[in-house]
Amino acid sequence: MSDPVELRLLEDVLSGGGALALPDDRLHRVIYVVHGSLDVGGHELGDDEAWHGCGAARLTVGPGGAALWRWELAPAGSLPVSLRGDAGTSALRLRCPLAWPVAEQMLMRADSVAFPPGGCAYLHTHQGPGIRCLIEGGIRIECDGRSTSYGPGGAWFESGPQPVFAQAAADRPSRFIRVMILPAHLQGRSSIAYVRPKDRDQPKSQTYKQFVDAPLMV
Repeated sequence: MSDPVELRLLEDVLSGGGALALPDDRLHRVIYVVHGSLDVGGHELGDDEAWHGCGAARLTVGPGGAALWRWELAPAGSLPVSLRGDAGTSALRLRCPLAWPVAEQMLMRADSVAFPPGGCAYLHTHQGPGIRCLIEGGIRIECDGRSTSYGPGGAWFESGPQPVFAQAAADRPSRFIRVMILPAHLQGRSSIAYVRPKDRDQPKSQTYKQFVDAPLMV
């Protein structure tokens, strides 16, 4: 991709037996199952599972329907594939232009970050941009002099180099799903760096579950 690039997040709600055909457009995508069952080219997925692919694919859901979050790495301003009518609905949740390329060689990572009640992520940076979406609990994100609180379904963008502090809700566990574009040399390794030396050796409350860590061919 030599033209301007964006990372975007869509929410697809498919009715029972519905399907979504993704074109052979060479876009890298992550599909996360919020709820329901999904078949992607013979791969069966259920709640809290994810798939990564590039280009054409057919998504078919079970009789109970499904709610999906779909991240796409795409040309800036391009129109995403959307569901209409009886098959279900699609909503564009967030789209963010990226400084491109992130690195000479890159990967697409999808994981979840979970906090116990009152947990936090100390002031930190990452080595690449990404879009997060809260799936449970509550969280406050402080970045660039602003503080924003999110509930379930709330989505936000982090550029990577800008320092971020995250404070989870005090009264319940919290967790968000994120997709990031990172340098390929981080495959299998953390991308986080703590800003304050005193925080680097502090016990950390967040835990991680990895879904995708796939090199990008662009």
